[in-house]
Amino acid sequence: MIGTLQAKIQYLKNKNLHNWLGGYARQRIENARAPRPLGPRHLLFAVCDHWEPGWENPTPEVADARVTAWSKGYPEMAGAYRDADGRNPRHSFFFPGEQYAPGWLDALADLTRRGFGEVELHLHHHNDTEENLRADILRYLDILGKHGHFSRDPDGRMRYGFIHGNWCLANSGRDSRNCGVDAELPLLFETGCYADYTFPSAPDESQHSIVNQIYWPTGNLARRSAHAVGARAKVGEVLEDRILMIEGPLALALTRRGSRVRMRMEYGALQAIDPPTPDRVKTWVDQNIHIEGRPEWVFVKVYTHGAPEDQAASLLGAGGHELHRELTTRYNDGKEWVLHYVTAREMYNIAIAALEGKTGNPGDYRDHRLKPPPCAS
Repeated sequence: MIGTLQAKIQYLKNKNLHNWLGGYARQRIENARAPRPLGPRHLLFAVCDHWEPGWENPTPEVADARVTAWSKGYPEMAGAYRDADGRNPRHSFFFPGEQYAPGWLDALADLTRRGFGEVELHLHHHNDTEENLRADILRYLDILGKHGHFSRDPDGRMRYGFIHGNWCLANSGRDSRNCGVDAELPLLFETGCYADYTFPSAPDESQHSIVNQIYWPTGNLARRSAHAVGARAKVGEVLEDRILMIEGPLALALTRRGSRVRMRMEYGALQAIDPPTPDRVKTWVDQNIHIEGRPEWVFVKVYTHGAPEDQAASLLGAGGHELHRELTTRYNDGKEWVLHYVTAREMYNIAIAALEGKTGNPGDYRDHRLKPPPCAS
């Protein structure tokens, strides 16, 4: 009995639940106490893909085939579905700059022109320095931007969303192996980043205690793990000197397999071995991620590593269809829910619109602050 208990405790430690369970419990209490908004709620749904055709160093032929699969398969799958604004599902391809190949970025530019997604920046870096990281980011923005990717400020400066390739944003791992730069948040902001989409990272050790929120990092932003301290984003407060943190769902949920019911950790990962289901979608929505003061706009950001063959087969096939059938029926009836497919950039724009006090149809604010990338025209 004691041995079994110790094994279970060790299992929970290995999953790093102690890093976030307290924050999760507080968030659930807040949700239970929050008043239910009147009228239909709007569901903003984004898929943020750590999109790596070069995953596990394949041959050039295999990597090219992965890109082709998405170029052909995503419009075929996504073209069958529409949200309340008449938009198809829209994929956010967070592309790792270190895997650059011109043809791949041209293929993504074509998908962007056709309204099926946009490209943002994904980056793996190890034992890094601020000087080297800044140079790498600016170089990758330049080479990817030449294909027409990334939004632009009026002065031509590129703006981008970011996902940390090793989860350890701002050097939040136990050592510097998977990052190395404590002051990553101000460096990202300086180079044009508007929002971070890395989290949740559970069960990785880098998962912190702020969960199921859109929030501003606070305090000394140059310190290690600066994003682990923050203030919930609320209507009337727009901070112009830092990036916004946009999190996806993280929860404990019951799942049934035959006659057995078990507890699972739900962190919004779309995987071939764990494809989307109606129960999973409900769990994501139930986390009620929103801007404080605008509870009728609910944000759901899920993620995947969609380029490898098994993941692509699921996302472009049965798993993708299951996901979008559920979203376009259960969450787009016009009475209880109104669905809006968004890219990472559009989700940020809508969040900023909420912060500025905008109301009504959030789909009207897709391009509120940051305009579409040049290749979209």
